[in-house]
Amino acid sequence: MGGGLSFPDLIVEDFVLKPLCAADTTDLLTLFSDPEVTEFMDIPSLTDVDEARDIIDWAMSLARQGRGVRWGIRRNGHGSLIGTAGFNRIERDRGRLGEIAYDLARAEWGSGVMSRILPRIIDFGFQDLALRRLEAMVTAGNQRSSTLLGRHGFELEGRLRDYGFWKGRYWDQLIYSRLAD
Repeated sequence: MGGGLSFPDLIVEDFVLKPLCAADTTDLLTLFSDPEVTEFMDIPSLTDVDEARDIIDWAMSLARQGRGVRWGIRRNGHGSLIGTAGFNRIERDRGRLGEIAYDLARAEWGSGVMSRILPRIIDFGFQDLALRRLEAMVTAGNQRSSTLLGRHGFELEGRLRDYGFWKGRYWDQLIYSRLAD
């Protein structure tokens, strides 16, 4: 995927994943205004539509440049956004790797949504993008995310102490990876 190419919609069982676009702004504001959803994220809970628009603009710019993609997740392709998933970074010049990221509305936690969607994202990275390595950065303390990654073949490589600074403090990041078979 180079600059100017678009990323496809993905179908996973009864979910449709479409690259985030301007039409998703209001739903993204609702999703990311929940402090429990954003607890381990490097953004504060959103409070206005401009903040959501900035995230959408970032995601659309990544996709336009072929450097990443963030899909909005909906049941059966309609209704409200229940989460997002994709690649915050795709590196093809100095290594064939992608950084996976995802989030989910609190009402969907524990329902197995990400356990169904993550394998398709992994396959897209390894098969469609021909990546060799997938990474995921998890904020220390986010046990749900660590468990999900472990169930899908990711290995904990280490802890990056005080790696990020947001919400007024430093945060350790756990780095997980999975290599192509």
